[in-house]
Amino acid sequence: MAVPTRLTPVRTGFVGAVVAAAAVAGALTGPAAAAPRTDRDHHRTRAAIEAAVRAGVPGVTAHAHDRRGPWSAAAGVGDLRAGTPRGEHDRFRAASITKTFVATVVLQLEAEGRLDLDDKVGTWLPGVIEGNGHDGDEISVRQLLNHTSGIYDYSADPDFDRRLATPEFYAHRYRTWEPDELVAIAMRHEPDAAPGRDWNYSNTNYVVAGMIVEKVTGRPYGDEIRDRIINPLRLRATSVPGTTPTLPRPASRAYSKLSGSKLSGDATGKTYDVTELNPTMAGAAGEMISDAADLNRFYAALLRGALLPAQQLAAMKKTVLAKGEEGAGGRYGLGLLRLELPCGTVVWGHGGGIHGSLSLALTTADGRHALALNYNGDWSRGQDRILNAEFCGA
Repeated sequence: MAVPTRLTPVRTGFVGAVVAAAAVAGALTGPAAAAPRTDRDHHRTRAAIEAAVRAGVPGVTAHAHDRRGPWSAAAGVGDLRAGTPRGEHDRFRAASITKTFVATVVLQLEAEGRLDLDDKVGTWLPGVIEGNGHDGDEISVRQLLNHTSGIYDYSADPDFDRRLATPEFYAHRYRTWEPDELVAIAMRHEPDAAPGRDWNYSNTNYVVAGMIVEKVTGRPYGDEIRDRIINPLRLRATSVPGTTPTLPRPASRAYSKLSGSKLSGDATGKTYDVTELNPTMAGAAGEMISDAADLNRFYAALLRGALLPAQQLAAMKKTVLAKGEEGAGGRYGLGLLRLELPCGTVVWGHGGGIHGSLSLALTTADGRHALALNYNGDWSRGQDRILNAEFCGA
């Protein structure tokens, strides 16, 4: 964020790995079948969305666009207590989809000559990545963005996980976390691997990338995203909320089982309302809010070259194998995941998971066919079925 009927468990204790996208990568990668048959009228997509609700998702909101124009749908409930329906234009926590926005800003800065992807992290943040085998002087900015830095993922820290991914969440939900605090948690552990040796998904990478954006520009990374991406593309439902704990309207409630960092896909057990939280727990790794239509507009613009020069877009799309549970066989570039569907269609995008929210946004390479969706429950399955319906007509 598997096979087409199973979603691999992923870490979503606070901000999931590639979550929905990478979790289904195994199901969506393999020998190409016959020519793609898209769901021209979205009937199969709607049926797959409704099936996800029957399987235990509280509610789903989705938006697609293709050569026939835009299409929106929603199913299930947005508020379990009131019984109100999920909305087609709901805003939600986009979680790790934030990473593509951050990577885009970093690549824009490279295009402007203000940094280089091969700059060492220690050059920009001396002494920050240090301790227990970590050495920022050996890690490049590129390795942050494609998760080959080896830096430990702070969200995997057992104490952090207990505070925010179990019912203890309610004692910590409004706490503000500074980026250097999150990095310091990671530095208490040994690296996952030597820099450049292997792919290991780490939210710490993007917290550090956000710190580098601020160091280079003298402004918070969220301000750069707003001025460089959100405002030019008129993404009116998209924001970088900072410490604001609420979701802007329209929005549904968000629900979790608070069962720890590994989701089993089991819909049993108590359901908790986790709508309000301080998103600094995710920061540049996953704090953004958006809606499905805005995410489609963003990824279409990105892949069409509207946000990056050709050289930087090519660098973003240069991928490495995304190994392990979080990667599940997909390929990962610079904040951008590549998946090949069973029908042969290749899509690019990202997934994200945070308390009460699982999201996925994928777009064909020409930007002409896109799908973004969100579940307002973080324990659920079925994203792979929706993707296959939309992009393969299956």
